[in-house]
Amino acid sequence: MNENYTFYEKQSFRQWWIWALLIFVLAYSIYNSFENHDYFSASELIFSIAVPILIMILIFVIKLETKIDILGIRVRLFPFHFQFKYFPWKNIQKVYIREYSPITEYGGWGLRFGMFGKGKAYNISGNLGIQIVFKDQKKLLIGTQKSVEMKQFLEELEKV
Repeated sequence: MNENYTFYEKQSFRQWWIWALLIFVLAYSIYNSFENHDYFSASELIFSIAVPILIMILIFVIKLETKIDILGIRVRLFPFHFQFKYFPWKNIQKVYIREYSPITEYGGWGLRFGMFGKGKAYNISGNLGIQIVFKDQKKLLIGTQKSVEMKQFLEELEKV
């Protein structure tokens, strides 16, 4: 296997229900602003419309990138991380694909901190991820939409 052998995955928030909720909030803000325009100043009207639009832009640009190669695992949740977080294989005790519950284990999607020893999670959608257990017993879960390909890649990597 050559050194350029790499697994790469990029995910974004593209779930229809998130966008439906955001559009509803924006529409409600616009309706409420114009319906009650006698009570609001111009700056309050602009603010009540700009905040939902800025949140929509933020949700649109968020992306989770995962790279796995013979050196280790890299993950980045843009725009919160401009550079990849690097986890070398020498610091990792165990890696496996598992099913998880984003809501009950981590409280949702994004950059999350689990309760009761679950560790940290980077996830965008779905309920499958790569569980990393470090030698210091800390844990990290990275969500994936390509669990089959990732599992095959990890199995190939083990052979090296």
